[in-house]
Amino acid sequence: MRKFVAADKFFLESHVENKGYLEIIDGKFGHYYQSLPDEEVTVIDQSGKWIAPGLVDTHIHGFKNHDVMDNDAQGINEMSEGLLSCGVTSFLPTTLTSSKEHLKDVAQMLGEVKDKVTGAKIQGIYFEGPFFTEEHKGAQNPSYFSDPDIDTFHEWQEASGGIIKKIALAPERTGVEAFVKQVSDEGVVVSLGHSDATFQQASAAVEAGGSVFVHAYNGMSGLNHREPGMVGALLTLHDVYAELICDGYHVHPKAADLAVQKVGHDHVALITDCMMAGGMPDGDYVLGEFPVVVKDGTARMQEGNLAGSILQLKEGVKNVVDWNIATPEQAVMMGSLVPAVSSNIDDTCGKIRKDRAADFIVLNPDMTLAATYLDGQERYHA
Repeated sequence: MRKFVAADKFFLESHVENKGYLEIIDGKFGHYYQSLPDEEVTVIDQSGKWIAPGLVDTHIHGFKNHDVMDNDAQGINEMSEGLLSCGVTSFLPTTLTSSKEHLKDVAQMLGEVKDKVTGAKIQGIYFEGPFFTEEHKGAQNPSYFSDPDIDTFHEWQEASGGIIKKIALAPERTGVEAFVKQVSDEGVVVSLGHSDATFQQASAAVEAGGSVFVHAYNGMSGLNHREPGMVGALLTLHDVYAELICDGYHVHPKAADLAVQKVGHDHVALITDCMMAGGMPDGDYVLGEFPVVVKDGTARMQEGNLAGSILQLKEGVKNVVDWNIATPEQAVMMGSLVPAVSSNIDDTCGKIRKDRAADFIVLNPDMTLAATYLDGQERYHA
């Protein structure tokens, strides 16, 4: 079936077009047209609104009272359905540090459910840990921390059916460089975080193939004029990507602006790091094995430390525009294409391209979400 979406602005792969029509054929993107063809066609009228690629959340632990580590296939599907209300059409369910056996079970479950979810599409798995260090453990359980081990990783990858797309580790662990080179050669993205690494250690991990810094500024050694640390590496090394949580709590807007200026809009991936309380009321929840209190827009552990977030990606995209650190075009890119490119999944998501699945969002000019479409069908309406 052929139809056209009419709107005031289209955020296409390489540029932005004003008023026109985007062709949808059998659930896939067709061409952009400035005017309709002469024949009689079906038009989805989104006049006054903007069309952008579906958002891609590459670091998300849970949503709607479900956590990836619950190892519950039905819960993962409900999470995928709920994410459509966030403008998210693709995501990487993200694990937490746990036992080797539990991580293997979760990897297997995600591999089995990957092509069965009915909402936002699972494009792979993000293993956040367990090769971290205690100084910046965050909401990760340090009793499971260890040095990276390639055989263990291969067990997890095999259990998943080969869909682990990214793994995070601390650069100062023993054996990091060899591990990073090996998994990078296997096509897995290595991100760096939950780390007290020196600038030199971080640089060595990047030279070995590491390319992403986990939730910039959070869970990493800070910038000091005598030891630039992880933050210094993030701000000065070439061709690295920064994950950024733009909820206004994890990172001050001015610090976010600094990262964007130094790293570049095309290398900042907006993420949520959302936990199970996302989309839920304030109250008591669990992140991994730790109790978490959600109140006043934040998720915190009992000692007061931030524990993930309850941010929705559509809010992060809007915030960077409201904070005057990105144009709408840049913000859309930071919430769709850059996360996809940085996680090596841009062959399936993150852009409006002919013959790709027509996964897109409808934005109001104030950057609020109006609707989410999956395979050319409206699945969420604000």
